[in-house]
Amino acid sequence: MITDIPKPLSENNMLLNMGPSHPTMHGTLRVLLELDGETIVNATPEIGYLHRCFEKESEVKNYTQVIPYTDRLNYVSPLMNNVGYCMAVEKMWPLEIPERAIWIRMLVAELSRIMDHCVCIGTNVVDIGALTNFWYLFNPREKLIDWVEALCGARLTNTYTRVGGVMRDVPPNTKTFLSACMKDIYKAVKDTTGLLKKNRIFMDRTQRVGAISKEDAISYGFTGPCLRACDVNYDIRKAHPYYFYDQLNWDVPLGKYGDSYDRLFVRFEEIIQSSRMVEQMLEKMPEGPIMTDRRDVALPAKHEVYGSIEGIIRQFKIIMHGIKPPAGEIYSYTEAANGELGFYIVSDGSDKPYRIKVRPPCFAIYQAYPDLMKGSLVADAVAILGGLNIVAGELDR
Repeated sequence: MITDIPKPLSENNMLLNMGPSHPTMHGTLRVLLELDGETIVNATPEIGYLHRCFEKESEVKNYTQVIPYTDRLNYVSPLMNNVGYCMAVEKMWPLEIPERAIWIRMLVAELSRIMDHCVCIGTNVVDIGALTNFWYLFNPREKLIDWVEALCGARLTNTYTRVGGVMRDVPPNTKTFLSACMKDIYKAVKDTTGLLKKNRIFMDRTQRVGAISKEDAISYGFTGPCLRACDVNYDIRKAHPYYFYDQLNWDVPLGKYGDSYDRLFVRFEEIIQSSRMVEQMLEKMPEGPIMTDRRDVALPAKHEVYGSIEGIIRQFKIIMHGIKPPAGEIYSYTEAANGELGFYIVSDGSDKPYRIKVRPPCFAIYQAYPDLMKGSLVADAVAILGGLNIVAGELDR
């Protein structure tokens, strides 16, 4: 809570609560604005409280039971959180996973990036007053979510990856279905950018609005599209390649001025680049197992459990006693939809993490929000927040 209500700097200024009930404030964010007329003079943000307590809950759950909690960190692209967490745990051994499982993880991560950016752009332009673009982007996103549902049986809280691989292979029609989806995505981006790119109203609402220099963005800890919108060429998939990203042909989109306009159009271009990657993955993905064969990590096949005493014992051991990474500590990071998603894990050799600390991208970016608003109009506060794509699940500590 904001316990100390700041007094206006001028007796003519007005204090205005923005959120948490405002439809654009995600239900958990609140900002106390000091206004001179409609101009924002000062802003005090309050971070929402979702009562997730992910980091402390993880200390009383075993490593597999933590995976569902990672869904809630960023509920717009939860599959990416699953991938980042399991990759961190596997680095504790280190544990090698099958090649097909790696390609599947990359596939779900890039599809999640596309879906996340569609939500970000679609809702942001609705905040500014342009509803049509929302439907252009949400229709192809819904088709991708249909595929995700066929993949893991859930549309939102997916919990798809497992330490050592993934829970299930992709649906048999994946190649033809996703290839058609990518064509829809290209068309949606073309239609939407055609409406927005030279739209006078949209340009006036976003250009030079909420701008930040590359030096300030780096100082705040920006990563992801918000940093690349400032013309900083840093993408973890290029700078520190993991999995098979170095085998794919794609580009890192950059902005120039670091304003709301650049942040949106960097995301548009990232949708295109992720679609290019998805098409390449569908061609390169080999056949093979999707789970490690390590007996102390992977659950046995059901026919082994039901057909042999060894299978029953192995199933019992892993379910009851969990998997046990060696004692040590690791920091592992991936390029999530909003930037660097890092997991710092300390293991004491037991079946539960001794400590988990998350480095979510939105937490660092949200620090700059008050400064980005100062000097802007009240209506610009909504446009700026939407362009930053703050996901409240990443703010809750």
